Amino acid sequence: MPKSIISQCLRVLLPVSGAVVAIHVLHSLTLDRIIQYVELPFHSPRISAALDGYRIAFVTDTHGISERKLHGLASRLDKGKIDLLLLGGDFHHDMERARRTIEILSRIQARDGIYGVEGNHDTHEDLFPVMDAHGIRPLFNSGVHIRDNFFLAGTADVKTFPPAASIAEATENAAPGDFVLLLTHNADITMRQPTRGIDLVLSGHTHGGHVRFFGLWAPALTLSRAVSHYGQRFMSGWAKSRDGVPVYVSHGVGGYFPRVFARPQVIILTLLRQEPTTPP
Repeated sequence: MPKSIISQCLRVLLPVSGAVVAIHVLHSLTLDRIIQYVELPFHSPRISAALDGYRIAFVTDTHGISERKLHGLASRLDKGKIDLLLLGGDFHHDMERARRTIEILSRIQARDGIYGVEGNHDTHEDLFPVMDAHGIRPLFNSGVHIRDNFFLAGTADVKTFPPAASIAEATENAAPGDFVLLLTHNADITMRQPTRGIDLVLSGHTHGGHVRFFGLWAPALTLSRAVSHYGQRFMSGWAKSRDGVPVYVSHGVGGYFPRVFARPQVIILTLLRQEPTTPP
């Protein structure tokens, strides 16, 4: 290729590349440091009339978040009139920091209480007694009826305990007519185990890809199995399990590295009854 053409290409590419880098750096230093509160409606005919409008706050991956931001998060949710608070694991690898996080989150007022699961940075032998001491109920391949016809299940972390994590055990006490919500740190489990009988899955773990190119492509998820074995399938937002069950993956609120086009999130889920359609 003639040097003149190379030179012309460089004159175009260098400014464009510089602009792309600048946009990503700017996003990382501004919006990616502000927690986004995502209002998420979920319609289903399996939601009873009594649960219509039921509000669930989902907070996950708090590791690395400052106490100042954590207090702000707790204050905001405390004013949000939520019915249930769910914690998706990865509180902090340092147990003292995890203890402080749990203490702050436990002050949030939720009508039907606070429940949580472990993440891959947690050790449930240390974590669960602290949760219990602060009135937060841990779920480890177990479940509970929150209200009539509403069953909440939670699994062990599939990355930390692959043989132990069990959706079947977590949901075994659900009744046929229940709306079943599964809380699990890593959505990969929904591709490895049956999810039939479950209506909705909430997960975290992937941090929205953490570093994404214009929010569309996350190299760490696509090119490596260190985070997920299923590429970008569970990067962010809505996905499907192997059986076609809706899975929502939150970005979480913390992390150990700068976020790029992957804003931290708290999910506010509202259950809405959808009347079954009658064939004409």
